[in-house]
Formats: sequence, C-alpha cells, structure tokens
Amino acid sequence: MNSSIYNISLPDLLWVMIPVAAVVVIYMRWTQDRVTIMYALFRMLLQLMLIGYVLIYIFASDSPYLVVLVLSVMLVAASIIAMRPLQRQHRSNYLYAFASIFIGGAITLFLVAFGVVELDPWYEPRFLIPIAGMIFANSMNAVSISAERFENEILRESSYREARAISYKAALIPIINALFAVGLVSLPGMMTGQILSGVDPLIAVRYQIMVMLMILGSGGISVAIYLSFLKRNIQER
Repeated sequence: MNSSIYNISLPDLLWVMIPVAAVVVIYMRWTQDRVTIMYALFRMLLQLMLIGYVLIYIFASDSPYLVVLVLSVMLVAASIIAMRPLQRQHRSNYLYAFASIFIGGAITLFLVAFGVVELDPWYEPRFLIPIAGMIFANSMNAVSISAERFENEILRESSYREARAISYKAALIPIINALFAVGLVSLPGMMTGQILSGVDPLIAVRYQIMVMLMILGSGGISVAIYLSFLKRNIQER
C-alpha cells in the first residue's frame, strides 16, 4: 500500500450496507417499528455529510466564538437525545440531563485540553471539537441508559437507593466492557485512525489511554450527577 489511508468511495460504502440491511429487516419484523431505525440511518448519513462541510468552515475560520457555539449545540442535542428512551417525559429531566452532561463533560474536557495536551490556542477546533464530541456522546449514552433503567426501577417500586445502584451499574456496563476489551478484542476509533494515518503505535496507545480514561470519568460523573438530581425530584413529589 502506497498511502497510509485507504480512499473510500461512496459506492464502496454499499458493501457495509449488506449487514445493515439484514439488521433493518430483523428490527422491523421483531419490533413492528418501521420508522425509528430508518429515520436514524437517514439522520446519520445526512448529519455526517453536512458536518464534513461544516468542519471545513470551522477549521478555516479559527474563531473561539464559533467553537463555543458548536460545543453548545452539541450539549443541547446530547441532553435531548439522552432522554429519548423515557416513557414519562418531564421538562426537568432535560434540564438535569443538560446539567449533568455539561458538568461531567466540561470537567473532563478541561483537564484533557489544558492538562494532558496543553492546547495552544485553547480553542484549537481540530482537537477540541472531536474530543468534546467523544466526551459528550459517551456521557449522553451513559445518562440515557441510567435514566431508562432508573425509571423502570421506580415503576417497580424500588427504593431510590436501590434504583440508583442498579441504574448506575447498568450505565457503566458499556464503558467497563470497553475497558476489558480494548487492545484484546478491539482497537478503538482514536487508535485505529492514528495508526492508519501513520502515527507510531506507541503514541496512538497513549492517546487511546487518554480516551478510555476520559470516557470513564465523564460518563461516571455525569450519571452520578443526573441520579443525584433525580433524588431531589422524587422528594419534591
């Protein structure tokens, strides 16, 4: 191979749609839901195609205000998506999700940006936006899992402490599984991308360690904060 990066054409992507098509058929037949998965796929394709052009503009502008705006949009979207699985939608839940993802994510992002890599300038979009995206997305998924599990436990009349323990443990299952599997079962995106682009594997490993630590820290803190908010909400009712 002459290049460290394979050039993937749009027609080439059709090959990976074969197993996806099988999943779509199974999902529709087993769940009788003919909308969600197709809508999710459509949004994924549209959003990724658009973000490619948006990132080109953001990187060229080199504006801290634009970077902050992008991070704000990411936070709002993450808090809304995180609450999607809940059966009972309350406005307070969205506020709790936003606050928990913001606090847990901002703490981790600050430490990574200023302590680990020492960004200069601090708003370096090529680093800050992708890293923030990983942190916010991970916190979003963890909060979403904990929210759905907590709701089910409360509906089963579990105590707050029991529901909190069960939902917190459930929320961290994907992250802990990733800790067990990394380097043994999987070479995650950050590490794989760097290796494909020609970076020394030992340097790529350090970056991946940073990623694994930041998703555990941000996810765990965000979920803890969210569940703490719910205790107050239950007491008020």
